[in-house]
Amino acid sequence: MRTLFSMLAVGALAVAGSLPKASLTGTYVEARTADVFTGSCYANAEVNLMGHEAVMGWKIDNGSFNGVSLDGLGVLGIVRAKATLGDVHNSGYPVKSVIVVDQKATAEQMKALVAFAQRMGGDLLSDVVNVVAKPINLDIAGGNIHARRVTLTAGELAKIETRPIVEGDQICRHEEVWYSPLTKVDHAMAAYALENKYTGDDLGSKWSSAEKRSAFVGTFHLND
Repeated sequence: MRTLFSMLAVGALAVAGSLPKASLTGTYVEARTADVFTGSCYANAEVNLMGHEAVMGWKIDNGSFNGVSLDGLGVLGIVRAKATLGDVHNSGYPVKSVIVVDQKATAEQMKALVAFAQRMGGDLLSDVVNVVAKPINLDIAGGNIHARRVTLTAGELAKIETRPIVEGDQICRHEEVWYSPLTKVDHAMAAYALENKYTGDDLGSKWSSAEKRSAFVGTFHLND
């Protein structure tokens, strides 16, 4: 896979810097290892102790990047920071990342997927330690993203499964959306992560962070 990393990541960085024209729409899913919908007491208890890791996933409904059609393809950014992601008082950088491209993409599409993910992920995906190809699947229960029942998988490497946040999930009764999504979205809804895992070796850490109010589901578009 190091060959794939060299071929795709280096080429993608070159084209990403030129800010090519793009037009894409799709679904975004994110899960962290700290609650994003929470109260101050829980957030303060987790900050600097949890939330250093996250899985970010984009499933493209239609559109192109760098002149390459990406219809129906997916890409994930998996990150590990030095501190809690989104903490306004402490920088999470440096951040190491892995990019997972859709296994069914062509070599040209894989390059475009890496460049697209880095455009959307910004600095979080600037230090890429590896690029791997996996079968990426997104299942939206009933086809309705607003139901927040979403399952995103990248083979056995990573998985997010969500459901809506319900009244019983509100422990202190003054919870709110404490953190913003890690990327620009059109519309994002906090969700409950039934599962959030990464099993790879490239980031020096594996995690399985289940049963937390730590996810976002939503939609995105990119037009240049």
